[in-house]
Amino acid sequence: MMLAGSNLVMNVAWYGHLKVPDRALWLAILLSWGLALFEYCLVVPAVRIGSAAYTLPQLKTIQLFMSASTFVLMAWYVFGQKPSLAQLGGFALIVCGAALIFSGK
Repeated sequence: MMLAGSNLVMNVAWYGHLKVPDRALWLAILLSWGLALFEYCLVVPAVRIGSAAYTLPQLKTIQLFMSASTFVLMAWYVFGQKPSLAQLGGFALIVCGAALIFSGK
């Protein structure tokens, strides 16, 4: 749950400012850094806890999968950009890669 929360916060930090493009860039940077600090408060303990059960490549794979998933949801619900079939196919390949990483310890 902490990794999912951290990825949601980070996607907001990276892309949320695009909803208000007329705001000053320095303000977007400042707000994004503030969100990133909160995101680190979630991700660092999550990785520490997760390292007891998963290898480092598995933890990174979980993080990448969650980042891509929260990005798709944010792009769709916040920006109204529904994923195309090609994009969904690309994400399916990411899932296949994740399955490959988890298939062998």
